[in-house]
Amino acid sequence: MTLIPTELIAPVYDPSTFASPSAIDEIFSRIRESYPLCQADVPGYDKHWIVSRHADIMAVSRQNDLFHNADRSATLTPRAGEEFIKAFTGGDYNLFRSLVQLDGEEHKAHRQVLFDALSPAAVKAMVSAMQLTASAELTKLHSSKGEIDFAHEISSAFPLKVVMDIIGVPEKDHPRMLELTQWLFSWADEDLRRPGSDPTDPEQQAQTWTIVFAGLDEYYSKLIEERRAAPRDDLATLIANAEIGNSPMDHGRAISYFGILSTAGHDSTAHSSATGMWLLASKPDLFAQLKADASLIPNFVEETIRWTTPVKHFVRHATRDCELSGQEISKGDRLYLAYPSGNRDAAEFDDPFTFRLDRKRNRHVGFGYGGHVCLGQHVARAEMKALWEALIPALKSVEIAGDTKWIASEFVSGPKSVPIRYEME
Repeated sequence: MTLIPTELIAPVYDPSTFASPSAIDEIFSRIRESYPLCQADVPGYDKHWIVSRHADIMAVSRQNDLFHNADRSATLTPRAGEEFIKAFTGGDYNLFRSLVQLDGEEHKAHRQVLFDALSPAAVKAMVSAMQLTASAELTKLHSSKGEIDFAHEISSAFPLKVVMDIIGVPEKDHPRMLELTQWLFSWADEDLRRPGSDPTDPEQQAQTWTIVFAGLDEYYSKLIEERRAAPRDDLATLIANAEIGNSPMDHGRAISYFGILSTAGHDSTAHSSATGMWLLASKPDLFAQLKADASLIPNFVEETIRWTTPVKHFVRHATRDCELSGQEISKGDRLYLAYPSGNRDAAEFDDPFTFRLDRKRNRHVGFGYGGHVCLGQHVARAEMKALWEALIPALKSVEIAGDTKWIASEFVSGPKSVPIRYEME
């Protein structure tokens, strides 16, 4: 069987490679062309398939009974890290059991807990609050005297507040949730990782996960008690009082539910928003188009999600022998879904390496696809739209004012620093 050359695929396993989006694009372009559905055998990891084409990612994602999320780790984890987690959990590959790490009827039942609360109709009722939060971000621009790090000051803070408010987390606790998020997703980044952690140790990622889970457990266990005693109109109340199969939701499942909401729920949107500003500040024509026609903002949001692809991968596991694009997949095989690659696939996107506001068909996989598509996708779109509708009319001009820096993370990442110089209207 043909394997992807180790020297070609190995950088994908190094978080620092993702600090250079162009390097990732180059690697996956070569893989799509020469090894579109092939196995990788990289030291420290079990052999697995790299699914690089958009059509194949969609095919795997729509067959949730055939390709499971939770039989092994749902993210790319070194063998040593998996063994650490199994030792910690008593044999379970997954420390978290959020929607990402559930399959079948169990996944459907847990997804239903917030399905209606995060539906397009429900999100529509949240828009006015999002707009108020977005308008408050203008204060930072007015007080920063023409220069600001947009990623650090605005695109990180805005979705954090929106999502934490929806969950029901008091504002005084938002910084702690941001810290846990950065430790979880940016475990190898020199600026954002947990203090004292060593990213060269193959067990560090798993060790950090256990620390983050413990932090989330400590915080949300108290919130669950509060919402059971005194329910409110927030997501915390729905999770705290949810029943699965006529029984209260398992405590570990509940903490995992809160975990995915209070980490991925805002972090991916922060990365897409930071990328959006980087694009606006780098492309005067793009900024001028949006200034002239605000009706293009939804297109801008959608294309920004494709361009950023903040979630870089998930791993699926074949439940039986099958065929995918002419390749024989065996029961138990692992499949790495390379979302940035799918979102640059010329077979799906015309001119995929060009940012286009006029893209008519934008079936990106920035939110995944199929039964595991991101439950918070409607919130993400609405809050980004609210942010740009507040900021773009208020800006007279904007340009890059220093080096844009990207997070070193192989799972969820985007810009961590976007310094801009601007004038207000």
